[in-house]
Amino acid sequence: MKYGKSLFLAAALALLASCGSKDNIIRTRIPARPAGQEDAVALRVAPLDTVRVGFIGLGMRGPGAVERFCYLDRTRIVALCDVLPENVEASRQILLRHGRPDAAAYSGSEDAWKALCERDDINLVYIATDWKTHAPMALYAMEHGKHVTIEVPAATSLDEIWALINMAESKRLHCMMLENCVYDFFELTTLNMAQKGVFGDIIHAEGAYNHCLDEFWDRYWNSWRLDFNAAHKGDIYPTHGLGPVCQVLNIHRGDRMKTLVAMETRSVVGKKLWAKRGHNPSEFQNGDETMTMIETEKGNTILIEHDVMTPRPYNRMYQVVGTEGYASKYPIQIYSLHPERQEGVVSHENLNAHRPVSKEVMQAMQEKYRSPILTPELEALAKEVGGHGGMDFIMDYRLVYCLLNGLPLDMDVYDLAEWCCLGELGAISIANGGAPVEVPDFTRGAWNRIDGYNYAFAE
Repeated sequence: MKYGKSLFLAAALALLASCGSKDNIIRTRIPARPAGQEDAVALRVAPLDTVRVGFIGLGMRGPGAVERFCYLDRTRIVALCDVLPENVEASRQILLRHGRPDAAAYSGSEDAWKALCERDDINLVYIATDWKTHAPMALYAMEHGKHVTIEVPAATSLDEIWALINMAESKRLHCMMLENCVYDFFELTTLNMAQKGVFGDIIHAEGAYNHCLDEFWDRYWNSWRLDFNAAHKGDIYPTHGLGPVCQVLNIHRGDRMKTLVAMETRSVVGKKLWAKRGHNPSEFQNGDETMTMIETEKGNTILIEHDVMTPRPYNRMYQVVGTEGYASKYPIQIYSLHPERQEGVVSHENLNAHRPVSKEVMQAMQEKYRSPILTPELEALAKEVGGHGGMDFIMDYRLVYCLLNGLPLDMDVYDLAEWCCLGELGAISIANGGAPVEVPDFTRGAWNRIDGYNYAFAE
């Protein structure tokens, strides 16, 4: 099997640590926090007068981010960087179209981004490159005193995750992954409903990234995304499904992911695709479907799926199961409440008592439980500006709002760690026949300091 050096090392350490364990859980190493370093839970830094940003990576997602920042007050796009000069020029034209000042251009070299990070007039570096460069760029930017935001997944190994945590803690800088799906309108509303007790105690949640990428593989520069799938097992793209359910379950805000078990189907579509491109099909590692089950410290459970190969319809699942109610986004949006909370006499013979609430009731519930960060004006602007239907704009808006007001960000470096760790940990589980694997406490003891997920506001 074709794992990377980091994965082999982690698996070896885990297996050694599990020897003699009565619970048969593969243990993972938690490196000691360096002396003099503190955790960054609810990190606050000095407010910024202006968010002065440099963008690295202007191929697929980068230009959309440049466009969105043009609508955000008290921001200045200082620098633009991409290996391809034409990509930089296209983003410069976005600035000109919006009447924004021109930005410094960096291109023509795979190391051009380093000069951007070294500038004195930037306080935020926005990274939208291929996955393997995410962590090295973020580490370099933080080393040079910059807050960083990183496209998903922000890290591809436990080594990268711990390096990002240590750098963020040491430098007291924000390191946020750009997980946009937590800002989708249904997820925002459902989170608020869960926090208000509408669904009772949340005991289970599900998420996924099921998205056939046939028409997209060739859009990734030098085929980097397919190459990554070919070289790695496990759920290598978990964050769209995992992020929203971690928020609703208060992960590292009163609960934490404790163990996981992963399994995969055989690779059929992936191997055929790899062979069609002139490679040995036996080299292709990622299963067509990967499933990961997670248990939390409090005994709640999570199911996460990954499938980018089969022609199944797009589906992030997003299901929330509570003792008094249920929410589901796909294939249609529904809310369902405990039959005893429905009108009329409940009987086990009356299967209609278990149906979802009516469209009218659902609309009323969504209006009543509108997310506290989603004013009608912001929602309208987000839908006008766009970015996956508007959720990208809400993500950037909240990032800038928190930086300007010196507030903790909606997502921190530990969210990044927890949502990215499924790839390597799942690969260890798969390599050991679906054995349970310990999920490290990336906060190193601070997972229950905060009671419940909350947004920060200047007021």
